[in-house]
Amino acid sequence: MSVTIAKGHVVNFFYTLTKDDGSIVDSNSDREAMPYLHGASNIVPGLERQMVGHEVGDSFDAVVVPADGYGELSGESPQEVPRSVLPADAPIEVGVMFHAQGDDGTPMPVWVSKVEGDQVFLTRDHPLAGETLNFAIKIDAIRPASDEEKQHGHPHGPGGHNH
Repeated sequence: MSVTIAKGHVVNFFYTLTKDDGSIVDSNSDREAMPYLHGASNIVPGLERQMVGHEVGDSFDAVVVPADGYGELSGESPQEVPRSVLPADAPIEVGVMFHAQGDDGTPMPVWVSKVEGDQVFLTRDHPLAGETLNFAIKIDAIRPASDEEKQHGHPHGPGGHNH
């Protein structure tokens, strides 16, 4: 009997992610399979739900709507900040993420949405917010997670963890 994907398994998979217009956003088909711990929110919820029950060797397509992916667009305008408030050695280009501090002091991710000269526009919307995500998936390996991996909430490599 083969193992199927369920909570508490480490799953390694290959993917190609495209937008509705067919443009490729990302792919690991020419690299190593990506590992994740199923049930630990390591991947977007809509994809994680569609992984359940698959086994090694399965290939399938998964369509994830914005609400189950990176969310809908907030409708908020990006905040314009001078380049000088960002780390001097940081690359400043569209899609780069930074951690900002919310009004209540909690850290929150923000992304560069536009750069105009010394002005940088930051948004709380993930670059793929509002996008339907189209995944082509191939399951490469499945194994039970170790107790340590379950405690940490993510898979560890062959040599253990580096944190």
